[in-house]
Amino acid sequence: MKTQVGMWIDHREANIVFLSQAGEKTQQIKSNVEKQLRRSGDSPANGRFETQMMPASDRRERGYMGHLANYYEQILSAVRAADSVFIFGPGEAKGELRKHFYKQHCFERIVGFETADRMTKRQVSKKVRDFYTVSPAILCMNGDQLTEAKAAE
Repeated sequence: MKTQVGMWIDHREANIVFLSQAGEKTQQIKSNVEKQLRRSGDSPANGRFETQMMPASDRRERGYMGHLANYYEQILSAVRAADSVFIFGPGEAKGELRKHFYKQHCFERIVGFETADRMTKRQVSKKVRDFYTVSPAILCMNGDQLTEAKAAE
């Protein structure tokens, strides 16, 4: 049996489930990224130079995106040996991770991609097991789901 991976992801954490002949293994990767950066120094500064205490908005955004890129790279290195990857989650992080797979030329491993609400670790494990046992006939091309009829064309 090949190694199959499924993961629930958002910007805060990724819960990854590895299915192989040896059994099921789970791993959690935390991003440690804050969207809203706090001001440096004490709370409200009452000086003329208050704006100098906080970095420019675009600089903060670049820092945030850099942290996310490191987070996605951690996830990719954890699942690099997998034969297939199923990605699901509630927000934009799953799409950003998919783009990271494309940039790293690993997109052919993505076999499923869908939106899902917040889940416990047990629910994530069950969803991954169900995905690989119930719908193994779903084919994907470049991470987009196809039906068998379309794939035959």
